[in-house]
Amino acid sequence: MDTLLPVIFLLFFFSFLSSAQSSTIGVQYVSKLLEIQNHERAPPSLQVAAARAVLHRLIPSHSSAFEFQIISSKDECAGGSCFIIKNHPASQKHEAPEILISGVTGVEVLAGLHWYLKYLCGSHISWEKTGGAQLLSIPKLGSLPRVQDTGIFVQRPIPWNYYQNAVTSSYSFAWWDWERWEKEIDWMALQGINLPLAFTGQEAIWQKVYQKFNISGSDLDDFFGGPAFLAWSRMGNLHGWGGPLPQSWFNGQLTLQKKILSRMYELGMTPVLPAFSGNVPATLKNVFPSAKITRLGNWFSVKSNPKWCCTYLLDATDPLFIEIGRAFIEEQLKEYGRTSHIYNCDTFDENTPPVDDLEYISSLGASIFSGMQSGDVNAIWLMQGWLFSYDPFWRPPQMKVISIVFFPLALLHSVPLGKLVVLDLFAEVKPIWITSKQFYGVPYIWCMLHNFAGNIEMYGILDAIASGPIEALTSENSTMVGIGMSMEGIEQNPIVYDLMSEMAFQHQKVDVEAWIELYIARRYGQLVPSISDAWSILYRTLYNCTDGAYDKNRDVIVSFPDVSPSFISLPRERYHHYGKPTSRRAILREKTDAYDQPHLWYSTSEVIRALELFIANGDALSASNTYRYDLVDLTRQALAKYANELFLEIIDAYKLKDLNGVTTLSQKFLDLVEDLDTLLACHDGFLLGPWLETAKQLAQNKEEEKQFEWNARTQITMWFDNTEEEASLLHDYGNKYWSGVVGDYYGPRAAIYFRALIESLEKGEDFKTKKWRREWIKLTNDWQKSGKVYPVESNGNALTISRWLYNKYLRSESS
Repeated sequence: MDTLLPVIFLLFFFSFLSSAQSSTIGVQYVSKLLEIQNHERAPPSLQVAAARAVLHRLIPSHSSAFEFQIISSKDECAGGSCFIIKNHPASQKHEAPEILISGVTGVEVLAGLHWYLKYLCGSHISWEKTGGAQLLSIPKLGSLPRVQDTGIFVQRPIPWNYYQNAVTSSYSFAWWDWERWEKEIDWMALQGINLPLAFTGQEAIWQKVYQKFNISGSDLDDFFGGPAFLAWSRMGNLHGWGGPLPQSWFNGQLTLQKKILSRMYELGMTPVLPAFSGNVPATLKNVFPSAKITRLGNWFSVKSNPKWCCTYLLDATDPLFIEIGRAFIEEQLKEYGRTSHIYNCDTFDENTPPVDDLEYISSLGASIFSGMQSGDVNAIWLMQGWLFSYDPFWRPPQMKVISIVFFPLALLHSVPLGKLVVLDLFAEVKPIWITSKQFYGVPYIWCMLHNFAGNIEMYGILDAIASGPIEALTSENSTMVGIGMSMEGIEQNPIVYDLMSEMAFQHQKVDVEAWIELYIARRYGQLVPSISDAWSILYRTLYNCTDGAYDKNRDVIVSFPDVSPSFISLPRERYHHYGKPTSRRAILREKTDAYDQPHLWYSTSEVIRALELFIANGDALSASNTYRYDLVDLTRQALAKYANELFLEIIDAYKLKDLNGVTTLSQKFLDLVEDLDTLLACHDGFLLGPWLETAKQLAQNKEEEKQFEWNARTQITMWFDNTEEEASLLHDYGNKYWSGVVGDYYGPRAAIYFRALIESLEKGEDFKTKKWRREWIKLTNDWQKSGKVYPVESNGNALTISRWLYNKYLRSESS
């Protein structure tokens, strides 16, 4: 570490020189709520105790080296949120604390601890599945690095650091127990997150609420989705799928939620609770026959199956709307004992409103807020802005025509200014704050969406992350009030989340190249020049996706094309990036079937070169769990893109009626899938077993165990309903590169398709698409019910297997 620390101090000084307070119009709008929240926070002694418990869980050997202190925002942080790191006044005494960290809340204190560990000790903290924490670089007790005499003062430029997406609760958190939630809350606090969603257990609240409206628990059996699909039943996209929920689930999740909220409050966080959006059970029509209830359209079910789709919406103008909204807020307050006064509610998330009447849209927003405010006079509505990106209904017509009243304006201005905060959910790719003129004056939070469905893809736009929030913050008449991470699934691409978390404390754009150099040293605990060269390649390729697309992983292995080969055209030209050829990309003819072609935005040969450098330096870094994760992920990424190319070669051979070529290349593809499964088994972050076993562990009996496991298996394969001959419209949406599902499901599925190709050539017949689909769907249904047990711990040497696979498949591709 002696050679590393000067570099750390240099970059630390260069990157974080400014700590001047920033302010926006938006912050002024929410200032009253900020004052209320400051007044209602847990006592300082409780926050310090909670922060010290996090420290003890993170580095118990160094608990005595740090002292924590809660300070006044007004007196020491110029009215904002900050942390201060100083040498402890008694640090020269034997066994006295060495470092004093002060902050406005427990979160600020822990963010200061993380800052110190990163920039003075060269350590790194990520999710366990992505390599965990690198803490070996922290010096021994009594030798911790001292800070400059004046200390280190870091102030947030904006009050809130938001975390989660409405669907993260299902894609990532579905099966978590308290032990896993405690680790996540620790991680949140260390990253400085102070505005997390808190959605767990809300179904139990709804049970209690609907009882007051004469609706029994059994009446709700087809209202809630199963455990892995609750996010979409909450948003009114589906009902009943994967259910019904057993009463043990309601009770257990409510108990868990109370623990989650208690810990968040102890740390000084502002947990965001749910609110009523109008989504109601079908039976409400029977209890209140005169209520204005509309049935919504189909959301991705096969044949618009009413058993799962077409949920019911209570009209915002109906008096019952506000009654239910108030009852829901009041029941949460009764159960939890307190609130942070911020409530999430997403109107028409991927469901288009039944009418486009502006008065109706305005009344909808006003009623949603009235329901919140009638239950909590200080309520603020937090809304995901995804609908403005997703649905053409919400796009303003001609922006230059001043006289037009835009639809978004009707919704956003349906509540008093400052009482609605919008999440600019996809701002790193498609910032709505720009095209909507800062959401027409409404406060918003700049968010990075980044990941869809918890798919595994090395992807990111680091330059946009390092500059976008600053551009929004410093723009004229900015209404920005926070920075956030709104990914659909977590535990992937740790570099992206490390940088994004840090932006909550940055006042200036970050020099990404310099930041990455430091990130490498922290993540692996040492500087290795060749690894730096590899990351330089990854920065300008994998983490430089500027084509406007996103990381919805559609690689052939995990998202096999459900089309006849006749619909896949093969261009002879090659695409070039950075002067080097890349893989061909399929072009489709006009057709009724759909083939969502894999996204490729970089030179595959350059990424293979980066992998070469990773492998070449493996002996020096193989003891590092963070390195092993990155090595497996990078090898997986390269092999996945190679498999896409190999698939096109198979289709090419088929169209040339080359039976031998199809047979040989198909076997090579299947061998690759099997080998990839072996690679993924080398790291805990790429295993199917934990996903399935944690699901089963929440069950109270064998029937629940089967139901929960079916939920877990279905979400990552077919996702939604299917018939014997028609696949789900969402099949493979939640695909995962996990050992187990790759070898036992994705591989056999590809084998069925290739057998159909070979049979077509042997018999001189057209490809039997319906037969292929029937066999694939049967494979899926059987696998979802199979009950096979998979390992929960990794097995195998990642470096050895990565080298073997590189030599077997990729060596010739690197030149």
